[in-house]
Amino acid sequence: MPPKSLLPSRFQLAMANSTLVLVPVWGIGHFVPMLEAGKRLLTRSGRSLKITVLVMPEPEAKLASEIADHIRQEEASGLPIRFHHLPALAPPTDHSGIEEFISRYVQRYAPHVKAAVAGLTCPVAGVVVDLFCTTLFDVVHELGVPAYVYLIASAAMCALLLRSPSLDEEVPAEVEFEETEGGTVDVPGLPPVPACCLPTGLENRKITTYKWFLYNGRRYTEASGIIVNTVAELQPGVLAAIADGRCTRGITAPSVYTIGPVIPFTQSSEKASHECVRWLDSQPPASVVFLCFGGKGSFTAPQAHEIAHGLERSGQRFLWVLRGPPEPGNKLPTDGNLAELLPASFLEKTKERGLVWPAKAPQKEILAHAAVGGFVTHGGWNSILESLWVGVPMVPWPLGAEQHYNAFTLVADMGVAVYMKVDRKRSNFVEAAELEGAVKALMDGGEAARKVRERTVAMRAACRKAVEEGGSSSLALQRLCEALVVGRSDLPDLLKQSQQKEQETESVETGS
Repeated sequence: MPPKSLLPSRFQLAMANSTLVLVPVWGIGHFVPMLEAGKRLLTRSGRSLKITVLVMPEPEAKLASEIADHIRQEEASGLPIRFHHLPALAPPTDHSGIEEFISRYVQRYAPHVKAAVAGLTCPVAGVVVDLFCTTLFDVVHELGVPAYVYLIASAAMCALLLRSPSLDEEVPAEVEFEETEGGTVDVPGLPPVPACCLPTGLENRKITTYKWFLYNGRRYTEASGIIVNTVAELQPGVLAAIADGRCTRGITAPSVYTIGPVIPFTQSSEKASHECVRWLDSQPPASVVFLCFGGKGSFTAPQAHEIAHGLERSGQRFLWVLRGPPEPGNKLPTDGNLAELLPASFLEKTKERGLVWPAKAPQKEILAHAAVGGFVTHGGWNSILESLWVGVPMVPWPLGAEQHYNAFTLVADMGVAVYMKVDRKRSNFVEAAELEGAVKALMDGGEAARKVRERTVAMRAACRKAVEEGGSSSLALQRLCEALVVGRSDLPDLLKQSQQKEQETESVETGS
């Protein structure tokens, strides 16, 4: 449960009737975690703080309904959250990657964001922008309002973004990172990072998206604070490196607030449990490996055949969510046509120990089931946090974005995953034998699996403790609330009023 308010009364008074402005990216995987963070701040402030969400339209109309449904649910909740819809603007069409697309598209909204914030009738405690939205900093600074960045990614990703401008200066412009001696880059707090594990767009210095990575990394140092959806105990070395200025060449980095895991857990509206969950009910404890690859993960028949052969030969029980490639003009996967995607006899051969599910599945509910003992995941940070929350070790199979970097940190730094070779240059192809070996290593109870499981169980305990009163994330949330109060331009007068009221109360109570 989110923590109750522990703010002193003078801070609550100073925060009363003020609002925090959130500017999330339109994707559901960004929108929901930022909104959930805002709701936790509401609770921590004793609901003295209000939330205003600036909603940028989804560039693709086909994807807009999921956000709209979520907004309707929040509007019906009664919480002091107001949604301000910004007008539709034409998106850029000549970008080289999603990070460039977001940065430039959001930049077009700067005048509208400025007008929306300036038009608020209550004091503004701060503006929180999504991780590639620092193009909005100029207008926020012009308004004299504190600017914050919210990362749905890991502390390691925060360190890499802060480090990226100096990394760029250290390597000659004509040289790719993989061409340097050792083929690795230095991210303080981590083992040497193979260049092949850098996020998509940052591994290729010739494309314009690379420049936008550097742009955002530079502007992070202008923030009043960086809010990260993680737990301090998960990557302490990286956080120490950020705090010590090792990621920013000795320049003091903004305060980092680790408030995670920010995972929205909502009760299912379905009266009956999902078919996947009912199937798990009949399986032994910790015996099933769960394969699921996020909202955009899908496979063609050749790759699906490799997965099928690997699972069959592994001998392990499995629950596999298999989606088909998107239809032309769409980015979301289709429901899997199992007859086309799978080998002819696979379902018959494995029917006693496996289930292939061709549509969306309730990932959080499945991961929390006692029968699940391992998770083959694309390695999105939200999925990683969900897995750590319930103590399920992983096999990362990155498909894009920062997932290759996440996979490296899960194995080499956090120790909660078993390595599997993924051929990035072949569209992240994995051979059947490679999957078979990784699944066996995770599920067979050997020494390697034991160490990973022990580490995952420890991470589970750390995540749970962090959000309890007095835990690291609870305290970080309180510090953030206090920082937001300090950032208000009308704070001196409000604190003076608060102190006068407290003195008057003390006088009455003592009879003086």
